[in-house]
Amino acid sequence: MGLYEDEDDREEYKQHNAPDPESEALLPTSQQKIQDPAQSRCTSRCSVFTSRHAWQMSLAFLSGIMACAFLQLLIGSRHWLFSGQDADTLNVNILAPPYVGSTEVHHFPPATPTNYFPSLFPTHVGHAGPTPTGAEPGLIATAPAYPIHSGAAHLVSPSFTQQGANKSDFNLFTHWGNLSPWFSVGKGAFGLDSSPEAPDTCRVTGLHLLHRHGARYPTEWASYGGPAKLASRLNEAASWWTASGGLTFLNDWTYKLGEEILTPFGRQQLFDLGVSMRMKYGFLLKNFTETNTIPVFRTESQDRMLASALNFAIGFFGYPFEGQYEQSITIEDPGYNNTLAPYKTCPNAAFPSKSDRAFPYLQQWTSIYLRDALARLAPQLQGYNLTIEDVYTFQQLCAYETVAIGYSKFCELFTEEEWEGFDYAMDIYFWYDSAFGSPLAKVLGIGYVQELVARLTHTPIATHNSSTNATLDDSPLTFPLNQSLYVDATHEVVVLHVITALNLTTLASSGPLPADHIPSHRSFKASHLAPFATNIQFQLLSCSSVKDPQIRIIINDGVVPLTGLKGCPVQQDGMCSLATFVEAQKEIIEETDWEYGCHGDWEIPAGPAWNTTTGSPPSL
Repeated sequence: MGLYEDEDDREEYKQHNAPDPESEALLPTSQQKIQDPAQSRCTSRCSVFTSRHAWQMSLAFLSGIMACAFLQLLIGSRHWLFSGQDADTLNVNILAPPYVGSTEVHHFPPATPTNYFPSLFPTHVGHAGPTPTGAEPGLIATAPAYPIHSGAAHLVSPSFTQQGANKSDFNLFTHWGNLSPWFSVGKGAFGLDSSPEAPDTCRVTGLHLLHRHGARYPTEWASYGGPAKLASRLNEAASWWTASGGLTFLNDWTYKLGEEILTPFGRQQLFDLGVSMRMKYGFLLKNFTETNTIPVFRTESQDRMLASALNFAIGFFGYPFEGQYEQSITIEDPGYNNTLAPYKTCPNAAFPSKSDRAFPYLQQWTSIYLRDALARLAPQLQGYNLTIEDVYTFQQLCAYETVAIGYSKFCELFTEEEWEGFDYAMDIYFWYDSAFGSPLAKVLGIGYVQELVARLTHTPIATHNSSTNATLDDSPLTFPLNQSLYVDATHEVVVLHVITALNLTTLASSGPLPADHIPSHRSFKASHLAPFATNIQFQLLSCSSVKDPQIRIIINDGVVPLTGLKGCPVQQDGMCSLATFVEAQKEIIEETDWEYGCHGDWEIPAGPAWNTTTGSPPSL
């Protein structure tokens, strides 16, 4: 926590440090206040006073100049010793105030508001007027086209990315990796020229939806970068540095980000996702009416996860949603099996050498793509030793501040090429830490695959030998097996674990990812697979053109080929027989060893000496 936490503190600082009338008199004539002409008239008395004290004023003036010069020399020497720069290059009169970089917090709502009288403000007073409902929407089955989601409502991009006359069409919001707001990736993103709507001759019979939470503040932990850590360093050294040029805004910048919980935009993302899924798949609720049941959706206990699930529910069901569905909340903490947070019960996930393989790759790549940015920005922050990691954190701050407060000056500091480099840095990070390049990804994702197969086959899980929770999964109340609609909320890393465990090999076809250049055609993009509010639709179909029920996987509105699964054919719409899909997943479950992956005594060397494209650890 810094010295100043809110606007009042900063104003007090400015007032206490504002120039007084005496110091203002030392300003150049053009900057002094215009005096009343009457005050400039000089009487004989004034002349006597002036002649009598002229020598005293001259002596005081000269003394002031000498004292000021001595003070500047002293301060300049301090800066020279600290930064290794010549004192003449520092503008010591505009050093950053001590509140710069400190954390700014606005606590709302108040803990005990004096005007809180809920009994006087009931939410239900009757007199609702007409309330007859209509038919459920079914856009996925009835509309001639599929709606495209841009993902950036209420966010403002820097001027160089705004579309229009003489403006670039570069979309910054799609170049933040996992920090991007989710968007429709479009046809061909994963290699198939197909759209999410049901193919001709087919109709949708069910949906399993897995989605990530919405936009959040930064997490507490970061092995590389981390906005809070940078803010703290800037605050601690505030009395030594000053910013200029494009970094001038840092002279009055405070850290306005919280930690891990949803931002207002993140809440909106999940509300919108709920609305969009109701518009597309609302007709599936008829099955619940016919069976006299309500859906069971799942999430887990972390604040942003629960808030995401509830905002989704408000969007999907409307307010109030009580009585329209059941919300299952699993616990995310060590000792609790949880397929939506499997790393909590996997000891090997606690070892950085196994779970954070991306670190050296990320260091190498940032040192390449941010070299010019460091050379450009370092001279603009005099008195502070700016590093590559700091510049990378500036890019993180651009994304985090934008999804938290709507706009960020940090976004203006970088070129389109440097943002493409940042996007690829996120690909590297998640490839090696959470997806096909991680030795733990498959074993961490297999528990959810077991649950998916149980739901698809309407058969309880026979053996709990992974992250599945027997207490919850064996109960038909908390884990029903006969529903047409399922919704689960989780983290982006778990989404990537599941994608890896499903063996969607087309997404790994260009891996392993190099750390010295961006491949011209890469199949793995974090912004396409794991942005804020990312969502996977497991779409069940009945088609008159084929006799067997079919399944498709759609990630952020992009259809994914299933050709990596044994028996699934090359098919233009990404369809595979449900029975074939299930058998392929059962085989993957059988060959995945949770005990060895999470408890085994295996090691891997750092860097490219060992690699995987299946998300599996080295074999015995």
